[in-house]
Amino acid sequence: MRRILYTLSLITLSLVSTAQTATPRQLFPGLFEAVQLSGIFPDNKTFVDATPKRDPDEIMKDYLGEKDKPGFNLKQFVSDNFTLPAGPKIIFKTDINTGVRKHIDTLWQVLSRQHDTALKYSSLLPLPYDYIVPGGRFREMYYWDSYFTMLGLQESHRFVIIQNMVSNFAYLIDKYGFIPNGTRTYYLTRSQPPFFSMMLDILAKEQGSKVLVKYHPELLKEYEFWMAGAARLKPGEAYRNSVRMPGGEILNRYWDESDKPREESYTKDVEAAKLTKETPQEFYRNIRAAAESGWDFSTRWMDTNGKLETIKTTYIIPVDLNCLLYHLELSIASGYRQQRKQAEYQLYLSRALARKKAILKYSWSEKHGWFMDYDWKEQHNTGIETLAGVYPLEFKIADTVQATAIAVKLQAKFMKPGGLVTTSNRSGQQWDSPNAWAPLQYMAIDGLNKYGRTDLARTIANNWIQNNLQVFNETGKLMEKYDVVDTNVKAGGGEYPLQDGFGWTNGVLLNLLDKYYPPQL
Repeated sequence: MRRILYTLSLITLSLVSTAQTATPRQLFPGLFEAVQLSGIFPDNKTFVDATPKRDPDEIMKDYLGEKDKPGFNLKQFVSDNFTLPAGPKIIFKTDINTGVRKHIDTLWQVLSRQHDTALKYSSLLPLPYDYIVPGGRFREMYYWDSYFTMLGLQESHRFVIIQNMVSNFAYLIDKYGFIPNGTRTYYLTRSQPPFFSMMLDILAKEQGSKVLVKYHPELLKEYEFWMAGAARLKPGEAYRNSVRMPGGEILNRYWDESDKPREESYTKDVEAAKLTKETPQEFYRNIRAAAESGWDFSTRWMDTNGKLETIKTTYIIPVDLNCLLYHLELSIASGYRQQRKQAEYQLYLSRALARKKAILKYSWSEKHGWFMDYDWKEQHNTGIETLAGVYPLEFKIADTVQATAIAVKLQAKFMKPGGLVTTSNRSGQQWDSPNAWAPLQYMAIDGLNKYGRTDLARTIANNWIQNNLQVFNETGKLMEKYDVVDTNVKAGGGEYPLQDGFGWTNGVLLNLLDKYYPPQL
């Protein structure tokens, strides 16, 4: 009976969401641009998250009939015809005296959202199960955020919501062929760093390795998304997310199917495009590809001054993305092995080993003693050292000599009083110095531990924990990002104000607290 109800639920969701894949710009041509460029809302995400009060065709008919009349008030028109996104229903007041663990435990409820709550014509994509959102302006489920949030949910023994979120991601893969950046119609042209197979590792700790068989079809579908068109490429050619390297290897890049301004950041994209030497289409594609990476934005993708108009994300083979796809290939191979399909197991194992070899070939820099991104157009590494270089530790791709070099550089260049800085460039972009982010702290710490660098891992963890606690004790909040150079200053940069909440900060902090400062039994 449960299976029948689940199937009926998915059928209903499929029928509803089919009608909702049109984006706000597609539903409201002309009105969308007028609102986003008007400055009515300081944040462009406000309007694309608003819900129309009636049929979009009727709204557009009235808009076209009224917009040129004397005294037309655009802000009032929007207010009359759209319901603006509201804050969480639970009003949460922090009690610092109860401690950060209690704070995080309460936040899981604040950040929780019920499934199938998308209204007709809303940009929100309906989901079959409840989920956790990051917080602040991020009102929907996000892909790579969710993995690091799950690390904390795991510590909180909230295995039901972990299962629910994994089921939601499997549903998205089955419906759309990939996991979108976030569960909004305007995110359906791109994904985010592929952590689905890593989520299954979390689930496997509770349910066993059988989860790799249960979700094997979805693992394969996600792999097909990232590898689409790869087989027919010649050296030096690229198609969507795949690139054929000079030596014939296939590696991957970030990519977005659209070459238009991002709807959620429309004004900023349009203004930045006026300064670029690229065609508008190339520029928008590169901006969107950087959004797929999650690092929006960083000198990793542009010149060291952080000028957005120089962005060239699609030229770059990111080391972290390819490490994640290496893990995906190993997970697929493991699923086949459990099914006793030896030929398929060997195929995906060989693909994983070939990718590992290619990562070592193209990303490792002896000169820098660091894993770096590779510019496939210019055929050399980018020369920019970023914290993405720790991913080969997390996935045990580095050898012991490389791991030693990484540990030395982490301590000498990246480690600051409040944690690990993302890059050494002070560009004003939010994924550059002096900012730091919870996911990268976790990947570095966990990676170092896998190579026996436990003392350094502990020092980094302690710096990060103390930074988080200091801000919490002063503000009662856990932030999206932190200044790790001057821990008395709030982190800055980016396209929007500093967000609090915050899913992945909560998850990583609780994981590290339980590892290094376990609660008294």
